[in-house]
Amino acid sequence: MATDTASEKEPAHGQPCDRDSTDDRQRTALERYFHNLLDTPREFRHSVVRHGRPTSDRAASQAVFSNVFLHVLPTRIHRYSLKARATLGLGIITLVLFFLLVATGIPLMIYYKPSTDLAYDSMKEIQFIVPTGRFVRNIHRWAAHGMVAMVILHMARAFYTAAYKPPRQFNWVVGMLLFVCTLGLSFTGYLLPWDQLAFWAVTIGSEIAQSPREVTDALGITQWFDLGGFQKRLLLGANHVGQEALIRFYLLHVMVLPLITTVLLVVHFWRIRKDGGLTRPAEADQLPPPQPSGDGSLNTSPALLGTPASRPTRTYGLMAVVRGKTPAVDRQMLNTIPTFPGALYAIAALTMVTLAVMLGLGYWFDAPLKELANPAVPENPAKAPWYFLGLQELVSYSAFMGGVGIPTIVVLGLMLVPYLDRDPENVGVWFAGPRGRRITIFSAVFAAAVVLGMLVFTVNFGWLRNWYPNIPQIVITLVNPGTVMLVIFAGWSLAITRWTNSTRMGALAVFTCFLIAFVILTYFATVHRGPNWDFYWSKDQWPIH
Repeated sequence: MATDTASEKEPAHGQPCDRDSTDDRQRTALERYFHNLLDTPREFRHSVVRHGRPTSDRAASQAVFSNVFLHVLPTRIHRYSLKARATLGLGIITLVLFFLLVATGIPLMIYYKPSTDLAYDSMKEIQFIVPTGRFVRNIHRWAAHGMVAMVILHMARAFYTAAYKPPRQFNWVVGMLLFVCTLGLSFTGYLLPWDQLAFWAVTIGSEIAQSPREVTDALGITQWFDLGGFQKRLLLGANHVGQEALIRFYLLHVMVLPLITTVLLVVHFWRIRKDGGLTRPAEADQLPPPQPSGDGSLNTSPALLGTPASRPTRTYGLMAVVRGKTPAVDRQMLNTIPTFPGALYAIAALTMVTLAVMLGLGYWFDAPLKELANPAVPENPAKAPWYFLGLQELVSYSAFMGGVGIPTIVVLGLMLVPYLDRDPENVGVWFAGPRGRRITIFSAVFAAAVVLGMLVFTVNFGWLRNWYPNIPQIVITLVNPGTVMLVIFAGWSLAITRWTNSTRMGALAVFTCFLIAFVILTYFATVHRGPNWDFYWSKDQWPIH
């Protein structure tokens, strides 16, 4: 019968065994010195990696828990979280794109000169002289657009799977702040090339920032309270787009917003861990079927299946050695697997696919660079970036409501959803089940009919200003196609809530309406708006100058 003795025991990881210690004492100081010199690579590795090979669940957990970069992940992850339909990988793709933007933005900063006299020439230098400069800029451009798109899709996925339900309410708010920061990052980078496209797009943005004057002028208080003028000067540093604006946008783009985004990302991922991981349906926690024993029979022992007692008996948590007990729960660990390597392989695969797509886009499609910015020659039509084109369509009816009022109402409204919708129904289930799926489809059709009907009406018949040229501006501000659609969508949500007796269904209805309206308005402004913001079926119908 074999037994372990003190001399036969395996030494702790990174610790010398007794035999090595005895040998060291028998060596001279010079021999020990050369021995330590040769042994330095192994000792350095042991000092950095304080765990063994991940050959067991315990070792795999230690590999994650003791790594400063992996510690943002839990040591174990639920099997359901690794399924494609759970998250579609949108959060990881967004994170990869953010890191890619940082990685490509730093070399671009080396050659870019934030001066109205030098910015455009530095962009031409990056485009045509700097080795791989065009390729790096292309990747940066498409990664920025991709990040905006992924954030929108990720937000939709989180909403439709009720990932804002308790205890995840605050993390939804953090996600909304990340959405705003993403738009800010993309928009501030838009001005940096200092070409015609950038100059006039930011000019539109500055006019939107000044749009509160629409209200203060109507109330006759602008000379005492000029909020619009203050916002424009704060954004541009002057009353026009120039050197002060370029410096401000550059500073926001390369320092302020990336730092804020990084902090919010850390909080976002940390809260995912502390809020119980990714949202999953209740059936995902069901115990696995009995496993066959060695003799072929089914092993149904409570120890294997983790069968809960008549009341919660388990506690989990590792904070510190303190007095007291944590609340008892019935949460099982049988449906979880070590994060290393399962989750890391999934993250690595998504990373490689995302990088491959961005490299392909950067190789085949060049980022646009138009003529040098010229304030005397306006772009016609001067269009904002694609993610703001829906707002630009609303701005054409009312600058204040389209550019400030409605976006603020929508963002704040979405932030409040977790605190208004507290129905604990079908958390983690897409669309909250068959009923929610039907409500989503009905809401999508309803929103499409409302938006398309409003666009057809305004294109053919105009709006109040066309009918009553002398109508007060305050009436146009309060009653325009954007506010009418907003009221209709809010009424639809309230009607669905009352009909289904469910705040979750009402939330699905209003979010779907906003999403469909955003898609249709963006498409309409992109394809069917031409010079002077007139309607055209295609670009081929634009007048030739």
